Amino acid sequence: MAGRHIFIEKPVTATVKEARELIKIIDEANVKVQVGHVERFNQAFMAVQSSIINPMFIETHRLAQFNPRGTDVSVVLDLMIHDIDIVLHTVKSPVKKIYANGVAIVSNTPDIANARIEFANGCVCNLTASRISMKNMRKSRFFQSEAYISVDFLEKKCEIIKIQPTPADLNDPFAMVIDLPNDKGSRLISVEHPPIQEVNAIKHELTLFAHSINNNTTPVVSLADGVRVLETAQQIIDRLQTINV
Repeated sequence: MAGRHIFIEKPVTATVKEARELIKIIDEANVKVQVGHVERFNQAFMAVQSSIINPMFIETHRLAQFNPRGTDVSVVLDLMIHDIDIVLHTVKSPVKKIYANGVAIVSNTPDIANARIEFANGCVCNLTASRISMKNMRKSRFFQSEAYISVDFLEKKCEIIKIQPTPADLNDPFAMVIDLPNDKGSRLISVEHPPIQEVNAIKHELTLFAHSINNNTTPVVSLADGVRVLETAQQIIDRLQTINV
């Protein structure tokens, strides 16, 4: 072992078995590893990350126009894996159940896939990925108590819609207020667009990895994170009910 710190692009290894063996090797070598799940450093996601607290329903869409590159692997490892990482990062609960369906259209593995992940805390996530779309899309929506958060990873935009009890002293004629049925009072709806800092995501992730090395801290996307993402992706692949068209 050369004792060097390592940056590994996603997926962390080709198989889950290799990933688990890598954990042992890295522990013995006492080096740091960061996995290249770059969407963690997307400026739109970073702008709302602190506002995503205990989401109970998540919906993601990652659609791409057809490109022969990458068709030798499932769309789960090609595209969906980005959103799997974001979901596992924001939901602080173990995966309970996974359901998945896929359609193979131009390759021998699914080109369109949908997965439903149920977590132990009750959170449900629906992920859709396609590499034969007419347009590109990378959007996620997070629903939690009194808030809905939207992130456009492609356009670098985000939005937070809050639904809160209407203040008794509200004196704004332009405020959005909805009256609830069954004498449940009313709710004030507010829309926020958090400021987005211009960031080169790839440079930022490498800078933070260097920081973790220099300061002996845990990398932002650790090896354990990368392994968990691969394990979940493989579970989705194993459960895919593939339809050949």
